[in-house]
Amino acid sequence: MRALGLLGVIVVLGVGYFVVQQSVATGSSQASPQEQIDVVSIRQQLLTIGQAERQYLASHGTYATLDQLEQDDLLPGGTEVRGYVFTGVAEGASGFVVTATPADEEKADWPVLEIDESMQVVEH
Repeated sequence: MRALGLLGVIVVLGVGYFVVQQSVATGSSQASPQEQIDVVSIRQQLLTIGQAERQYLASHGTYATLDQLEQDDLLPGGTEVRGYVFTGVAEGASGFVVTATPADEEKADWPVLEIDESMQVVEH
């Protein structure tokens, strides 16, 4: 469990570094600092959920719904974080998709993020 925490910190730092590098490379970013912070946090949460899905697959032979992850205490933070709500679809042992959608009206134009079994976070 300690290793997961350390991995989470490393991932957040890496994503933060990537966001800063992208901002520097493209000039001034249109995203507010708060949006950047929240999106990095949501990316990290999606990666954590992806790791939980892999752990569930290893122990149960199938991917889990978010409810099943919560029941197994594998979903830290729940399904609502920083004004985003997480929804997921498990496709047996073949895959999963978890989507983070802004639920807060003030964040309506913020990006929707998604992760699947490839462990790649995609922004829409």
